[in-house]
Amino acid sequence: MFNKFREQQFQIYSEARQHFIKNYQQLIELEEYLSDTIYNLVNNELDNITRDFNECSYLFPFWQNYPPDSRGRQPRGDQYPWLEVGEHVFSSKLPRLLANFFVIRDVGSPTGADLRLVLSDDKIESITNKYTRFCWLLLDVKSVGPRDDQEHTVMSHNQISGSGEWETLGEGIKNKIMKARGQRITHDFYCSASPLYILSDCSICPVVEDATGDEGQPLRRITIISIPNGFLLEENPNYLKNYPSLFFPGKDDKTKNPLKVRCRVSFSILNTIASWRVRDINVPR
Repeated sequence: MFNKFREQQFQIYSEARQHFIKNYQQLIELEEYLSDTIYNLVNNELDNITRDFNECSYLFPFWQNYPPDSRGRQPRGDQYPWLEVGEHVFSSKLPRLLANFFVIRDVGSPTGADLRLVLSDDKIESITNKYTRFCWLLLDVKSVGPRDDQEHTVMSHNQISGSGEWETLGEGIKNKIMKARGQRITHDFYCSASPLYILSDCSICPVVEDATGDEGQPLRRITIISIPNGFLLEENPNYLKNYPSLFFPGKDDKTKNPLKVRCRVSFSILNTIASWRVRDINVPR
């Protein structure tokens, strides 16, 4: 099965890669369209999202003797890890909400973001000038407490797409090594997601990467960010060349496998690239 469609995938991918590098504005418009859609869906469902997110706190008597393990470095023990609360509230709702606007396929992928959905609709076809009606949405859900509420988010190597080079039939996709540049430290970042997928039925699926962050406990704010596709980052218009500090060192120490070291993504630089790439939804108190 690994190689049954490889030859046709290689041919279509090579052509599609050149198409989207040349017509990079289509990728930008596609990302804005998905960002707008998710932002509007969350806004419209804010009451339900807030209710279900905060329900976990009301259920405290049922799990207080079996709390989730503390995470991160040297936890103080004064708050409970809330990551799974955010993941389950958003990861369950968003596909159902998106299904009102898109045809959705839950295509298998061995690694990646919390949600990996192949979406199709007429608007995608219009944006790409009928080149494709599909895109692959990678959406990750983050939860942070008041002490962790920063102007960035931490992303792993398999949640960001890269240059997506496929030179020969047998090689498969490879990404250039990115740099996470800090004021004092710079490290290599080995992003592993492809910027473009070709399904076995020849569907062309450019990748759109979003992250939804919530501030607990209780829910106070939801931030929706759109991270540019790897072609936009490294090929055209080459955001990483123009904004070299977009990615900066993450919170991993030197003992972590360098191929899996995470990076932080700057909200302020994303906002400089386009204001719609970082948007907050405040929850009324």
